[in-house]
Amino acid sequence: MDTHIVQDGENPVLRSVAKEVPKEMFGTPELTTILKRMSAALRVAKNGVAIAAPQIGEPWRIFLVSGFVITGNPRNDDDPDKVFINPSMVRQSKERVAYEGEGCLSVVGMYGTTQRSMRAMVRAQDEAGKKFIRGGSDLLAAIFQHERDHLEGTRFVDHATDLHKAKDESEVAEL
Repeated sequence: MDTHIVQDGENPVLRSVAKEVPKEMFGTPELTTILKRMSAALRVAKNGVAIAAPQIGEPWRIFLVSGFVITGNPRNDDDPDKVFINPSMVRQSKERVAYEGEGCLSVVGMYGTTQRSMRAMVRAQDEAGKKFIRGGSDLLAAIFQHERDHLEGTRFVDHATDLHKAKDESEVAEL
């Protein structure tokens, strides 16, 4: 399975607004293949915690969050990734925090500090098209905001400060 993650400058899809997944696409082999490719790419990424469809060259409004982030378990392949299709931000806290060490699977090795809402809530659909709402704080809230940015054609380096190459990648998360 292709696990290539599109790098900045490789494909204009990273700078494009992603398209809504139409209802006719739910339950199709095409959607299943996209989700499998996203999951496979995320699992081989050393520090990856989430991935958006444009990062594998797909123009759709989809992102996945690593299962271990959702469950709180140590990193493993047993926890299924959480699928967010056609996500929209329902709510974000006004309280913002400086999220240090943010990185991106499409800008490998570059890290910085971003200002993110401390809490966020997303409305989305699962792979079957069923709607749900999921809230999160801290890392999960930052992931929701980072992945939403990807779906809008924005990269974290567009608004991060203190951009630098990491010396110790064990202390960062690539979204």
